[in-house]
Amino acid sequence: MKTGLVVDDAAIMRMRLREILEPRYKVVGEAGDGDEALRLFKQLEPDFVTLDISMPGTNGMQALEQLRAEHPDAKVVIVSAVGQKRLVIEALQMGAADFVIKPFEAERVLEAIERLFCAAGAAN
Repeated sequence: MKTGLVVDDAAIMRMRLREILEPRYKVVGEAGDGDEALRLFKQLEPDFVTLDISMPGTNGMQALEQLRAEHPDAKVVIVSAVGQKRLVIEALQMGAADFVIKPFEAERVLEAIERLFCAAGAAN
């Protein structure tokens, strides 16, 4: 089973994403900011990360940049209320695989995660 790390400063969003992702995927960790996300990624080595942009401390864009620099193969889906076209394009250029806008439908989140592994040729 593929494993994921859910990163969002809002506990309710982390809980909602966990509900959507499980039981199809195993959420091995949750982080409330970019610094915690980077630490947990190194420790847990998840197969994918859902990452919010607007967070205190190290924000999602900074975390994405650091994560991709240290782990170029990291699979990241941005899940954020920040729907500005510039940030979407920037996140994709920095290596995010997809961008899901809040509020989101469960199907859209699952579609974004499933695409991570279909593109890599791995089924689920």
